[in-house]
Amino acid sequence: MKKLLLTAVLLATSYSAFSADMISAQEAKHFKLVSAGNISVSSSGGQISSPSDLHAALSKLADEKGAKYYTIISAREHGNNFEAVAKTYK
Repeated sequence: MKKLLLTAVLLATSYSAFSADMISAQEAKHFKLVSAGNISVSSSGGQISSPSDLHAALSKLADEKGAKYYTIISAREHGNNFEAVAKTYK
């Protein structure tokens, strides 16, 4: 059982090392995470065509800021366009 738990923890940490994870504002507050600033994405270039693309774009931008986590402050879809603003955390 201990080996299974250790393997699960190692896999989770190795995955998160490659991309920032979305968390809730309550989790950020609970764990007293340090803000790394805000990021925003928009599909005006046509690269974001679904909510999963939106999350991938936010994760990539958070990574570029050196952040491990992000919380979505606002998001909307209008027509086939998606946009969002998120707060990042280290």
